[in-house]
Amino acid sequence: MPSDRTQLRDLGPRTSDLGPPQDKDDLAQILKQVRRIELRTRKMMSNLAAGSYRSAFKGTGLEFDEVREYSEGDDVRHIDWNVTARAGKAFVKVFREERELSIVTLVDCSGSMRFGAIPGISERAKQALAAEATAVIAINAMRNRDRIGLVAFSDRTEVHLPVRRGRSHSLRLVREVMASGGGERAADLDHALDELRRVAKRRAVCFLISDFLDVDDRFSRALAQAGRTHDLIGLRVADPAEATLPAGSVPLALADPEGSGEALFALNSSARTAYAAAYAAQRERVSAAFRGASCDLVDLRTDQSAVTAITRFFRERRQRVR
Repeated sequence: MPSDRTQLRDLGPRTSDLGPPQDKDDLAQILKQVRRIELRTRKMMSNLAAGSYRSAFKGTGLEFDEVREYSEGDDVRHIDWNVTARAGKAFVKVFREERELSIVTLVDCSGSMRFGAIPGISERAKQALAAEATAVIAINAMRNRDRIGLVAFSDRTEVHLPVRRGRSHSLRLVREVMASGGGERAADLDHALDELRRVAKRRAVCFLISDFLDVDDRFSRALAQAGRTHDLIGLRVADPAEATLPAGSVPLALADPEGSGEALFALNSSARTAYAAAYAAQRERVSAAFRGASCDLVDLRTDQSAVTAITRFFRERRQRVR
């Protein structure tokens, strides 16, 4: 059996290329997919509670609202000494929570994200699921007039869109996720978190969307550091076909979607058992990293709706932050 890292990566067949558009026909197809994702997402979200997203996240800070006369129990640190001196009695500054959110989506577009769209197993590739998840977040942000930005990454930054408002900007995020392709490059999650530190100087709500096939202690430390600065949520995308080796006794040819390596493996019960154990262990490493960083992790599957999973997370989180 190959190592855990190679084994999990090698599972991906060479599905249809979701890389950058080569001509006008490719671009038209991508735009059609983006529109379809937007319409499907809007339709599903129209039946969901509108307040789930907004109440799931606190504002990014406090801003000054007014001054009022001091009352017993007020924090003396908020006394406005200039007004107090002029009025001859104590006045305090009143602050309110700044409700505008800055949202940053960090989206993995490495080679392994092309896996999926397997007839009878999953209706979309992992990259298309990542685009749908981006649409859910972007539409919620648009409804609440929040600013949203994008970092699409592989082992480098493929696309960076600064945080902005508006429908056209939100749809561009989805389009870039669909069109961006890291080719056969691997995902560098540490680079993504470094880029987050560079583009988000103030506290932001950050969604890290990836299949998380390659995590280590360095990633765990970087995640913990980012979690202390930002409200960071992981969206883990997976395809059901990744969980187990297929049935049968014919040797299985596997190609690495993030390189040129190919290998032939025998299919037997011991191989399936070893693979299932490696897959479960890898997922637990990811879950442990997010638990250790006190960050939320949401599981998404290519055979299920991203709208349903993310909205459920918003509702559950709203209950926690009340």
